Amino acid sequence: MTSRDVAALRARGRELSNQLQSATSRRNTLAGQLEDADGLNKTGIEQRITLLDQRILGLERDIAYNGQLLASAPASLTSQTEVATMGPMGLNPGQIAGITIVGTIFVAFPIALAFARNLWKRASHHAAPPASPESGQRMERLEQAVDAIAIEVERISEGQRFMTRLLTEGSAPALSVGQKAAEPVRLPDRDAVRASRESA
Repeated sequence: MTSRDVAALRARGRELSNQLQSATSRRNTLAGQLEDADGLNKTGIEQRITLLDQRILGLERDIAYNGQLLASAPASLTSQTEVATMGPMGLNPGQIAGITIVGTIFVAFPIALAFARNLWKRASHHAAPPASPESGQRMERLEQAVDAIAIEVERISEGQRFMTRLLTEGSAPALSVGQKAAEPVRLPDRDAVRASRESA
């Protein structure tokens, strides 16, 4: 038997233990359902429990046989495989992964958060550049232009209100009785005006 065989036997023992736990939990669930079942359901659940009992017995026999094979292996091989499966400081890979996750959450994450907060504070504490006198003069001219535009807009709106009032009130005086409407003024013909200019 080689060290690889011993490692395979250990892995097989772990797998058999997992299967045994799964079968036992399923049997316990079915046993709880059996109390409330009746008729055909009860018979089906009893048959499934019988099959699981047989499965559990077979798994226990396999685990026992696997344990005998491991016990018959030389002590030097079992110690070598134990050392090979252990990581630094006698930890298995699952424990190392757990420690790494905990360390990342409780150590590395707060450090990264503090670093990001420090960068944020530095960026927000930059002093604003001093205002130049040219920008102040530009702002004053801009304010004056806005005031002038506002005055002109007010004048335009006042003129529009006046025209609207004239149109709506009908400011043209009504014709009195017997008064004629104004007749249009007739202009002389263009050709006649042109001919009179040429003759002159």
